[in-house]
Amino acid sequence: MADYQGKQVVIIGLGLTGLSCVDFFVARGVTPRVMDTRVMPVGLEKLPENVERWLGSLNDDWLLAADLIVASPGLALAHPSLAAAAQAGVEIVGDIELFCREAQAPIVAITGSNGKSTVTTLVGEMSKTAGWQVGVGGNIGLPALKLLETPADLYVLELSSFQLETTHSLHAVAATILNVSEDHMDRYPLGMQQYRAAKLRIYENAKVCVVNADDGMTMPERGADARCISFGVDVGDYHLNHQQGSTWLRVCGEKVLNTDEMRMVGQHNYTNALAALALADAVGLPRATSLQTLTTFTGLAHRFQLVWEHKGVRWINDSKATNVGSTEAALSGLNVKGTLWLLLGGDGKSADFSPLKAHLQGDHIRVYCFGRDAAALAALRPEISRQTENMEQAIREIAPQTQPGDLVLLSPACASLDQFKNFEHRGELFARLAEEAG
Repeated sequence: MADYQGKQVVIIGLGLTGLSCVDFFVARGVTPRVMDTRVMPVGLEKLPENVERWLGSLNDDWLLAADLIVASPGLALAHPSLAAAAQAGVEIVGDIELFCREAQAPIVAITGSNGKSTVTTLVGEMSKTAGWQVGVGGNIGLPALKLLETPADLYVLELSSFQLETTHSLHAVAATILNVSEDHMDRYPLGMQQYRAAKLRIYENAKVCVVNADDGMTMPERGADARCISFGVDVGDYHLNHQQGSTWLRVCGEKVLNTDEMRMVGQHNYTNALAALALADAVGLPRATSLQTLTTFTGLAHRFQLVWEHKGVRWINDSKATNVGSTEAALSGLNVKGTLWLLLGGDGKSADFSPLKAHLQGDHIRVYCFGRDAAALAALRPEISRQTENMEQAIREIAPQTQPGDLVLLSPACASLDQFKNFEHRGELFARLAEEAG
């Protein structure tokens, strides 16, 4: 455990994570300073009165006078103020680094462009079913530092590329990169390899690396090594087996579960289940209870979630698909008897939409595009696409045209903030409009 006594600590960014950092240092007898570029950041009213704060901008004098800066993952290390502090020799970390220095139980670490919340939650549920005390958090649910307040046999952390950039002391008992597809290119000006390099940090000092056999970008930099266990659709130590109309989860040649027994649907969710099972096996969770969890877990809200079914028409909310790779995952292996009505749109964060083109072929698909990048998305296949002002207008147009066997899928491939508070707000509106339309 690190000793912070006598250190001048500056925390950048408030909110739940920033407040957890304040509590962490105060409990150790250190009063940090806090700054936030927002004038009224979330959680300001909970900040102890004796904590100095600087709001509305960054205070470079404070940063340069600090011994330790705990930066919000939302602030790029390339920001001129942080770059100047780093140049001056100031240590810059994130809350995950603070957590890793203190954690006494093994850590399962999960990252990836898509699916990480589902896999993190699944491994957490598998641990609970086995009777283990587990702390689940990081980029999902509780800030990591709050997990230290309760005894645990295991920690399961969802980690973003931003969080990994400021983490150096992670020694995961099992770590995975589920996939790497274009995302946050506005934060990674050098492109995909810069983004991938941030993700690859999760494997440093990991005991077991769970890699995606279908995605070479998830392999350690020098290729697969003795620590690696793989999962994939048709290949890998953990893969899917298609037999006589059934799909099985298969581990090292042995069929372990028929996907008909699972509550989650979709090929991408079956591979998420394989990744979770590989991680659970790697930390020594009993296989039987892990498989039991897979038969009861219904998936997470806004992640390929069946929200309404009426007159043979299914409405699926995949609002969490905020990037191209996530939408590709939703469309891969999708089985629709009738017409697929696909809703795309929002802020694409400078992404290249062209990989979606291959999934928009055939006669039984119609695409409705809305929001900031509607025109760019509609241009992928103009003859089947229509642009609308917003999602509500699109649904009002789609609903009267649907027939039994059709599927209406919100899988936007874009962030939501151009027209919504967040992806949850977008998904909730979709679910409500689906029910009204039905």
